[in-house]
Amino acid sequence: MMNNQLPIAIIGGGPVGMAAAAQLALKGKNFVLFEAGAEPGANFPDYGHVRLFSSWRYNMDAAAKTLLEKHGISLPDEGGLPLGAEIVSQYLKPLSKIPELAPFLHLNSKVVHVSRSGLDKMKDEARDDRPFRIIVEQFGTYREFEAQAMIDATGTWQNPNPLISGGMPQSRESVHTRLPDILNKDRHAFSGKHTAVAGSGHSAFNSILDLLELQKSSPETAITWMVRGKVEPSLFGGGASDQLAARGELGEKMKEVIAEGRVTVIPECFIRQIARNDDGQILLTAIQKNAEMAFGPFDEVIANTGSRPDFSFLGEIRYAFDPSLESVSALAPLIDPNIHSCGTVRPHGEKELRQPEKNFYIVGAKSYGRAPTFLLATGYEQVRSVVAYLTGDLEASERVELALPETGVCSSRPVTVQLTGKPTTACC
Repeated sequence: MMNNQLPIAIIGGGPVGMAAAAQLALKGKNFVLFEAGAEPGANFPDYGHVRLFSSWRYNMDAAAKTLLEKHGISLPDEGGLPLGAEIVSQYLKPLSKIPELAPFLHLNSKVVHVSRSGLDKMKDEARDDRPFRIIVEQFGTYREFEAQAMIDATGTWQNPNPLISGGMPQSRESVHTRLPDILNKDRHAFSGKHTAVAGSGHSAFNSILDLLELQKSSPETAITWMVRGKVEPSLFGGGASDQLAARGELGEKMKEVIAEGRVTVIPECFIRQIARNDDGQILLTAIQKNAEMAFGPFDEVIANTGSRPDFSFLGEIRYAFDPSLESVSALAPLIDPNIHSCGTVRPHGEKELRQPEKNFYIVGAKSYGRAPTFLLATGYEQVRSVVAYLTGDLEASERVELALPETGVCSSRPVTVQLTGKPTTACC
């Protein structure tokens, strides 16, 4: 029989993993958290200079707030928009130091393998009664832990999508796969240079708008935007109809600069090859309208093409994912951009997140796979529901306690502009 005194293991010390820890701490349940980085939220410094479009209201978990307030730690103004770095400094670091959490957080601890104790993936015998066996690398040595349940909140940030269409990996030295600090730390790399930005999401918008700001003091700075799809009005979001005002404003600014011709736009462009000329500049070969085209030379390329989950350490765990999105299977119809146009996702919880392996859950950005619409508030609702279920509160696990802000662009309630292409009704 399963030892119910074993902890519940959380993998990943970002905001969603820390929220799971806070939820378990409030319920007095034994837990352990493993974070590969040297501090909680270790990925946030990669975009510490970026101001998020969701306010603190959506970036703090309710249980975490309760614990912080209990210890007299002041909370940020819920209406303010945090920088990425402030998520760590003003929220995750203080949270990690409170006595209900600190003793159970293992930093610099990378989970490299999980299984059911004594079993591989194929074995059924008393499987649900076996504890999870977790192998963790800590400073070059390996330690083994056991847990009664496991919550994977490792996210996707460390596994960026390739720039090359079709998923072929490329040398990361060829391109910037993060969000460079164009106006400060990385200014020298882009000032007066010709930069290509690939991607059609908010990260790409931020990169382009920063390059345009740099262009004011360095007029030789040139920008080319490369997009796999068509550049249509829906790409820029819902504008004033977006319930996250900063997200709507970001799209509106981007739409304006494109309309003004301040950026060279290459739509329906599928990059096939990256090379360098004799001067070290980057040359991109792409397919556009069924013809092979050469673009460049570019001094720098920023690949804001999203990211994908890493399942490598789950090889002996029975998990399922959607074959196209690599999301939790039940979430795919809610978040697939091919059938769900607006990015507004209804709250969901333990029932949708269940995996074939009993008491194993994938939550947070990783639960969305390759889909780009994740908000931290969604992850907080996920772990609230999962923790309620694991601690026996079935009624709370089935309850919805979150209303997400709508994007303001939806095929069933469209914005005022006429969108091209065939409309879909498979939306919110």
